[in-house]
Formats: sequence, structure tokens, C-alpha cells
Amino acid sequence: MNIRKPKFWDYKKPNIYAYILYPIAFLIKVLVFLKKKYTRINKKGKIKTICIGNIYVGGTGKTSLCLKIHEILKKKKIKSCFVKKFYNAQVDEQKLLKKKGELFLSSKRMQAIIEAEKQNYEIAICDDGLQDSSVDYDLKFVCFNSINSVGNGMTLPSGPLRESIQNLKLYEHVFINGNLENSEDLIKQILKINSKIKIYFGKYEPINLDEFSKDENYFVFSGIGNHQTFVSMIKSKGLKIIRDLEFPDHYQYTKNDINQILENANKIDCKVITTEKDFYRLKNINDKKIKFIKSELKIINEQEIENLIL
Repeated sequence: MNIRKPKFWDYKKPNIYAYILYPIAFLIKVLVFLKKKYTRINKKGKIKTICIGNIYVGGTGKTSLCLKIHEILKKKKIKSCFVKKFYNAQVDEQKLLKKKGELFLSSKRMQAIIEAEKQNYEIAICDDGLQDSSVDYDLKFVCFNSINSVGNGMTLPSGPLRESIQNLKLYEHVFINGNLENSEDLIKQILKINSKIKIYFGKYEPINLDEFSKDENYFVFSGIGNHQTFVSMIKSKGLKIIRDLEFPDHYQYTKNDINQILENANKIDCKVITTEKDFYRLKNINDKKIKFIKSELKIINEQEIENLIL
């Protein structure tokens, strides 16, 4: 199911719709609290676990940070793998992780971690799962996107947060993804809640720009949680974006969708580009007229993260 995120989630302050939905949000909070209270924490063996999660739902760059941490560990010759809870709609992320390393999938994260340990992996990098109280992670990162920040500050369905932003006082490490735009207010808000929390920063960089011409006009589309960050990155590198089109996160494209995109792009004399994650979701619709921007995360204070992990 492709559900578009409500616009009021990202208003700076809650509006009438957020308050109307608050009773449901409160009920969900109670149910989550009770579930967490009575969930048994599973014991791990020797394998270490790093959870890359979020509080803001979607579009915080978890998978990108997972890939980067795996790269750091690989350079240090530490045997690491990826762990992800299986969802049919997240095949794009699964393919990205599989390209870079071994991925363990299961309906229960702990089962995937146990399987990774059986195959003698030293560290399991968990893509998502911050709210999974059945796993006692050795290290946790809370990811945010600098553009989306914390939205209106309310929890689902009143806002975009999986848990109260005040829960940052329970965490030790935050990672802010994006292109370093508008991060000052977010940093202040985080430190106001937890002055001792350590903040790390990442910036996206395209790595196949030589395949694109700055003299061409481009039509950009994506179905990711941080569409504006993607567009901002491309513009900062000098590509001329005439139009951009945002689909819901993990959107499953149809042949009709792609035909309409190509037709609209042709009308305004544009070439079409998308993200690598979206390209994997095109399945048999991989039209030669569509190219993707391949990007990677550059950690600003990478040495600090490396020291922390090692």
C-alpha cells in the first residue's frame, strides 16, 4: 500500500488535524508502553549489534549509514553483516544492502541476529529496529534528516514520530543526515532534551555525476522519505532541475506511472533521473530513458564514529 505522508506532519507546530488525532496517538503510546513492559529481552551470544534507527518515521538515511559503517568495519577486517526485518515493500533497501554485504532477513530481528552469529559474524548492523525492545543492542544511533527535522513534534498518527522526542534523553548517539541545511534548530532542540548526547553529521555526495551533463534539463522523480534532500543534493552540483515529482516512500511504480513521467518530461524537453533505490523498484519497467544518481554518505566526523565503534 502506497500512503503519502500527510503535509501537516511537517508543519512547525501541530494544527487542528494533529489535535483531532491525539486520542489515537495517546492510545498507541499506552499500547506501546505495555508491549515494551512485557516484552522479553532476548540474550545474544558473542555477536555485537549496532542499531541504526529513527524516531521520525522514514527518510532519515538509516540504510546509508548502515552501508557506511559496514565499509568502516570492512577496512578494519572486522566481519560484519546486515540485519533487517522482512517487509515486502522494502525490497529496494534489501537489494542495496545485499550489493555491499551479507544480509540476514527475518520476520523477527533476533532470529536474523542468531543466524548471523551461527555464521561467525562479529557485528550485526541492524537497519531499523530502534523501537524493538526484544533486542538489547550494544550500540544505537538515532537518525534524523536535517530538512524534515522532527516535523510537528507529535507521535503517530498526530505527527511523524514513532516515539516521543523527549525519549532522546534515553539515547547516547544521534546522527543527522542530509546536506547540512537548516540543522541549527534541530541541534538546539536535541541538546535541550539531552545535553550529553553526541551528535554526528553526514552529507550525501553523488558519485556518478560524470554520466550527466550540466547543459541538459532534468525531470527528477523519487519515492523515498527524503525527496527534497535528494533534489537539493543534485541542484548543489549544478544540474538543472526543471521539475521534480515526489511519490510516497517505497512506492511501487506501474508501467502507467513511468509512461506518464516520460511523457511529461518529453513535453518540457527534459531527461529523466531518479534515485538508485527507486531504480531497483522499476522491476521490468527499466526504461533506457531513465538513469539514476548513485550517491553515498560522507560522514563529517567519521573518525569519531570509527573510534566509537571499534
